[in-house]
Amino acid sequence: MNEDDRNIIIKAKNISMIFPGTKALDDVSYNVYQGAVNVIIGENGAGKSTLMKILAGVQQPTEGQLFIRDEPVIIDSTRSAAEYGIGMVHQELNLSENLTVAENVFLGREIQAGMSPIDNESQNEATRKLLKRLKQDIDPNELISNLKVGQKQLIEIAKALSGDVDVLILDEPTSALSKTEVEILFDVIRDLTSQGVSIIYISHRLEELMEIGTYITILRDGKFQCEASVKDIDVPWIVREMLGSDPVTDFLPEERHYGLKMLEAEGISYITESEVKAVDDVSFCVREGEIVGIYGLMGAGRTELFECLVGKATYSGRFSLNGKIIQSTTKTPDRIKMGIGLVPEDRKQSGIFPVSSVASNLTISSLWKRLKGWVISPESEKQAVDDAIQNLSIKVSSPNVEIQALSGGNQQKVVIGRSLLTGPKVLLLDEPTRGIDVGAKGDVFEMMVKLSEQGIGILFSTSDLKEIMAVSDRILVMSNGKLTADVARKNTSEEELVLASAKGF
Repeated sequence: MNEDDRNIIIKAKNISMIFPGTKALDDVSYNVYQGAVNVIIGENGAGKSTLMKILAGVQQPTEGQLFIRDEPVIIDSTRSAAEYGIGMVHQELNLSENLTVAENVFLGREIQAGMSPIDNESQNEATRKLLKRLKQDIDPNELISNLKVGQKQLIEIAKALSGDVDVLILDEPTSALSKTEVEILFDVIRDLTSQGVSIIYISHRLEELMEIGTYITILRDGKFQCEASVKDIDVPWIVREMLGSDPVTDFLPEERHYGLKMLEAEGISYITESEVKAVDDVSFCVREGEIVGIYGLMGAGRTELFECLVGKATYSGRFSLNGKIIQSTTKTPDRIKMGIGLVPEDRKQSGIFPVSSVASNLTISSLWKRLKGWVISPESEKQAVDDAIQNLSIKVSSPNVEIQALSGGNQQKVVIGRSLLTGPKVLLLDEPTRGIDVGAKGDVFEMMVKLSEQGIGILFSTSDLKEIMAVSDRILVMSNGKLTADVARKNTSEEELVLASAKGF
């Protein structure tokens, strides 16, 4: 047994996780080394978050066994994970906005004294010490709703540290942090590892991983790919191991023809409420019939750029459509009427009306086009619905069926159909294949090509390299709010795109 083997605190052996229709993890074995930063990396869908949820007791594996210090264990809840000294800070913030900082830190395991249900003084004092450790001067009595996003992320970490943790899982912990906050977090991580705490660190930011990591494990398509000491590797090695050599499916025909510039963006910048520059001086164009893909990782600024385009965010800079300047004060409905259509990233939250019919979901954004006088024409509406269902091959027994009864892929086609019924000149697709199966993805890509051949300019975003290479005429790469590449797809490679996406950190 070598020295590294003796330092293994958690060992996952032959872990598989099967969900309906997909195998998220396939016979994965994984080591967590004590007092080290254990980096885990892989493309979206590689299985990273699923494996971490198993270690944290959020999910139980279909097959396989977990060992802590060589003893077999069953972690069947977050409470049992906490008993084994495992804490996790999830990618999505999990704080109660209406409670104070201290109440959030000790939620579910409040400190009690005598007959008092909660010892607020002790909780506040303990919270102060945790925040001091994180170099944060935040009042424990401050409401979470009053904090900036970066501060909330650090409160999540404080919450995890308030337990007696031996292993702390950080899932994309720096996605909402400023550079200064990232440096503070790294100082905290170094402090924790010097005390023997093991950190499991998930991130896509390659240079960041090289700076903070001790060991790295790479997953690919739900399988274990490799493990190495960070001191023995470099960024190109990580990229090669992440990507493999699987061929990219090409959905674009050999000959592609584009028209004049349709959408132009000049110097677009957007600063969030937490004073983070989510979009930083971005300029680009989309031509008639062109499919432009935006590649970037979480926190790159892709969604925020789309929000600027449709008028949901207050930005500086200038957009123009067919040479006509879109005033920054122009509201979203007016931008839609001008010819900008949006298919949002989160279909379930902001894309569909689940208890409404397919027909209603299709026409809700274009009823203004069906008006005869002051009345909506039922004949025009029915014809539009029938045409959309046929043209987009939406599988539904009747337009009157509730949209929530459809598969994810067919729901996405309805959301795309809704935008098309507004008659867009430019169609914005934010992560258009999120949450749909492989077959439905192919349908969406073929639909994008077909629409582009009708002269519609398409701008879509994704964090999936295979997707960006499969259907883009031109690729923009965003990193930390900046545009780091603008290249024809035929003139670039997956490796170059990954490296461009890691710039600026």
